[in-house]
Amino acid sequence: MTRAISLHDVSKSYTRGTRVVDRLTLDIEPGEFLVLLGPSGCGKSTVLRMIAGLEEIDEGELLLDGEWANDLLPADRRIAMVFQNFALYPSMTSRDNIGFPLRIEAPGEDPGTRVDATARMLGIEDLLDRFPAQLSGGERQRVAMGRAIARHPSAFLMDEPLSNLDAKLRNHLRAEISGLTRKLGVTTVYVTHDQAEAMSLGDRVAVLRGGVLQQVGTPRSVYSLPRNVFVAAFIGTPRINLLRGVVRAPLDGAMTISLGKQYLRLPEPLCLDHQLLRVQQGREVIVGLRSEAVRIAKPASARPGEVHITGLVEHVEFQGHEVLVHFNTGSRPAVVPDLEAPRPAPPVRRRRRDSGSVLERLRNRAGALRAGPVVALEHPADDAHDPAPPEGRLPGDLIVRTTPDFDLRHGMHVPLLVDLAHLFVFDQHGDRICPAPARLPDLEE
Repeated sequence: MTRAISLHDVSKSYTRGTRVVDRLTLDIEPGEFLVLLGPSGCGKSTVLRMIAGLEEIDEGELLLDGEWANDLLPADRRIAMVFQNFALYPSMTSRDNIGFPLRIEAPGEDPGTRVDATARMLGIEDLLDRFPAQLSGGERQRVAMGRAIARHPSAFLMDEPLSNLDAKLRNHLRAEISGLTRKLGVTTVYVTHDQAEAMSLGDRVAVLRGGVLQQVGTPRSVYSLPRNVFVAAFIGTPRINLLRGVVRAPLDGAMTISLGKQYLRLPEPLCLDHQLLRVQQGREVIVGLRSEAVRIAKPASARPGEVHITGLVEHVEFQGHEVLVHFNTGSRPAVVPDLEAPRPAPPVRRRRRDSGSVLERLRNRAGALRAGPVVALEHPADDAHDPAPPEGRLPGDLIVRTTPDFDLRHGMHVPLLVDLAHLFVFDQHGDRICPAPARLPDLEE
């Protein structure tokens, strides 16, 4: 029997009162495969350990099948956990490692039948008499999974079980885990910092940042409609292009988004999402473009909704089946400073005389309190002379995915077409304002 897991306003703090999990609310349906995704130190494993009963919950409540379970002993939760480091007993054979929890639960029963059935399911019958030191990393992970499966749990908790394996083996075991959990129909909560694993495995993906839940949804919806700039930047390979722009909305002319030396002219008549950008007149925003939202083509071949810009080739990455081209368009990249940091940087509070209206000050303060600032935008005057990009940043400001057919070399000027149907616009706090949050466009388009 599988089980439903619910977390309501759950928080966890360690030393100095720092919250590693902050008011997390999440409902996991019976039989669902949910992936907790986020950078290192964002609280993913802590959430998993609270569900398992290995960590106490400081605030909030955990419900298992609708029943309060905060103080329930780990052994009474009927949950099996697979750890990152396999956690096998080195002095026991694979057979004994798999059967050990069964002997603890029912001392008088012979676990041999369930161990053999589990081994057949995982294809490790030939490994049952070997010790962990005689197994490869992938074989050890299968034994660790067998120990969890043999218990017939109501839920699986997996804490980055593939992170210690090589890339080829990870891809193979990823497919095995997906097929096995769907066959068993057991609720699974899977922790990873690898967005490729999250997108390929999960029925839903929950993105965490600094202990705060940023967004939860299907892999497709999270990729297609990121709630904020952090989710947009964390999910997707290559990383989304984030450019600093200024909205220009004159009453007697076309609306544009200035990107520095070039601009995006929004097609008329304006769609509803673009009409709502008028309230951002004169404000600096963050423009998000996936690599597939831009293509190499001449202006004459533009489709409806595409606008023309040009780019200077800075770098070409040949991937075999595709090519990633780094262009310099004269735009100013936006920075997500804490994308890989364990915790968001605390907001810097400064008193200013010219801080604007009371409403504007309250809006800025509310934005800073949402798990810290997501994106750092300096004042436009700070980079008016186009300073050199920070050390370590990839060349160019726009990455475009294309086919190997194009013969591109460093220094070439290339015409580009931007599909405005796939344009994201975020405000200075990193929240998505286009497409409008209240409207969900058809993902089949």
